[in-house]
Amino acid sequence: VQLQASGGGLVQAGGSLRLSCAGSGRAFSGYVMGWFRQPPGEEREFVAATTTDGSFTYYEDSVKGRFTISRDNTKNTVYLQMNSLNALDTAVYYCAASVPNAHSSFRDRDRYTYWGQGTLVTVSS
Repeated sequence: VQLQASGGGLVQAGGSLRLSCAGSGRAFSGYVMGWFRQPPGEEREFVAATTTDGSFTYYEDSVKGRFTISRDNTKNTVYLQMNSLNALDTAVYYCAASVPNAHSSFRDRDRYTYWGQGTLVTVSS
């Protein structure tokens, strides 16, 4: 599957953005989808993930209650709604796809086979 992330930009602290990740190629609905981010000078870290049908979601602690991951398999798209943004959310955001694997954590970036190109989110304080 090929992934194309979009929706990043510059936003003031307290503001909101919605990221989108469009998938093409093999059956999008068969993949676990995740969002990761890489702050400047830091390693890529887990943000959120959702199961193949969107029935379960998982979040990194610092974004719980502020970010929402969702997917629309009819549109081959996964979303990340980000509210109450702060400067620590500044990063390049990546979407990623993984085949279902009961033995790997959703937080483990190594389980994700396919990655989008990243979209930059900058939060000004």
